[in-house]
Amino acid sequence: MSTLWNKIERRLEPFAIQNLTLYLVIGQTFVYLAWVLQQVDPNMLGFWPALFLQGEWWRVFSFVFIPPSPGIVTVFALYLFYLYGNALEHYLGAIRYNLFLFVGYALTVLLAFVSPVAPATNLFLGGAVFLAFAFLNPDFVLQLFFILPVKIKWLALITWVGYGYTFIAGGVSSRLGVLAATGNFLLFFGADIVQGLRTGRRAVKQQAVRAKRKVEQVKPMHTCAVCGRDSSNAELDLVFRYRTEGDTEVCYCEDHLSPRG
Repeated sequence: MSTLWNKIERRLEPFAIQNLTLYLVIGQTFVYLAWVLQQVDPNMLGFWPALFLQGEWWRVFSFVFIPPSPGIVTVFALYLFYLYGNALEHYLGAIRYNLFLFVGYALTVLLAFVSPVAPATNLFLGGAVFLAFAFLNPDFVLQLFFILPVKIKWLALITWVGYGYTFIAGGVSSRLGVLAATGNFLLFFGADIVQGLRTGRRAVKQQAVRAKRKVEQVKPMHTCAVCGRDSSNAELDLVFRYRTEGDTEVCYCEDHLSPRG
């Protein structure tokens, strides 16, 4: 898989767009301001496959620039999208990050044609960026609404639960959006998840072996079968002897070495 990625990256290197997240945020900001000033109707930018097939070709591109609903949430969402996307680009590199966004975009567009009368949304594409960032930085502390500190892995868990619920109870377009987002994420990070699970199992086994050895090391060499006193207590200065009883060697301390035990 890595060899395939390397070949694809070499072919696409001349076409890589640096700081792609910044351009998307700038585009969404312009649309947001035009929306607030009532200079543009987001419905004219949304992607309905049926309208695309009727000749409104721009919709297949313009829908990625539609921001969340107007309000302070939009500013916060654009800030987070830039934060996550910029960090992801530094980790993956510009080429692979471009591919990550393009694959998510392509899956969103293609799956939208399953239900051509329903609109597609870019929210799940942004969700895939968030899940990727959270997977790579699970202990990153986010100041929620710039106030409440919370580790991003818990927000990612809530997102996964929400995606599961949406896939079960949501409409067709929402289900397809979830498939596009999770499919994109798993395509790029599924191998890392599997490797992490395997490494985790090996670590658990190694820890169990070390714990068992530690217990065996601290286990006293001699323990009286009658009173339970053992050789770990040097202050007692006891003498221990073994006596064969049937097929078993039984240990006794010096106070219980008599034939009666």
